[in-house]
Amino acid sequence: MLTNQSAGSLGSSLARVATTQAAESASLHIGQELTAQIRPAQKKLPAAARVLLADPAAVTVKDGHPLDSHSGLGLTAFYYALALAVVGMLSANVISGQVDHTLGYPHNDLGPLRMHRPLIRATRVQTLAISSTLMAALSLLMGTLVMVGAVGIMGMDASHLPLLWLYSVCAVAISGIGALTLLAVFGTPGMLVATLVFIGMAVPTANATTPIQALPGFYRFLAEFEPLRQIAGGVRSILYYGAQGDAGLTRGWVMMAVGLVAAALFGFGVLGWYDRKGLHRIPAETDPEKNATPV
Repeated sequence: MLTNQSAGSLGSSLARVATTQAAESASLHIGQELTAQIRPAQKKLPAAARVLLADPAAVTVKDGHPLDSHSGLGLTAFYYALALAVVGMLSANVISGQVDHTLGYPHNDLGPLRMHRPLIRATRVQTLAISSTLMAALSLLMGTLVMVGAVGIMGMDASHLPLLWLYSVCAVAISGIGALTLLAVFGTPGMLVATLVFIGMAVPTANATTPIQALPGFYRFLAEFEPLRQIAGGVRSILYYGAQGDAGLTRGWVMMAVGLVAAALFGFGVLGWYDRKGLHRIPAETDPEKNATPV
């Protein structure tokens, strides 16, 4: 029986138990048939031969896809992908706040100092475009830091480092742009929605800690498009399978591109509708600059 730790410790354990039980059951069934065929001459056989006929197959468990020693028993791909998604989501939160402060909407506290900039009117679409551009630029730094921390500092086994770096940067950027879209569309509750999408519902459907086949139907449905599963599949291919496309890398690239397009259509579509309806962030009647009393 060949096991595969890259499927995760739980998935590998479940598969090992199932296949071992099946092989042992098949051996006993074959033994019954063999014993029945030679029953007239069974008493003439040595005891060892009769025992062998009753259970003829010996089940041996071996690792069918050995991993390097610093692979976390097949979980480094999951934790690395989770770090990319979390970094992208948190970076989006920081960028959203800083862009709003620069445009003059909220105050910005820096220690004991409170700063407030003059209001710069920008449409919601323009704000999301600016934030997304900054997120794409920041992902170059954040993806690099995640890779340096995991591979350089913590010693995670990894190959194809240029491809891993490019994939990490793209994963951070797309996760961040997705979170920015939710923040722009839903406002403050958008961070809660982003947390549910990128963390709450993504972790159990990532096909890492628990195999998808062992999940209820609802979670198997979510796993088809949840971003963490797509990211983790590509990282697993790069780390464990020599960056082969059919091992999850092709699906990872395609689904990240689909996610980026979906975020752009949803975000700019809804925000464009907000702007056309006159749902500005600060209505004209409450604009502090227009209502200021001349001195």
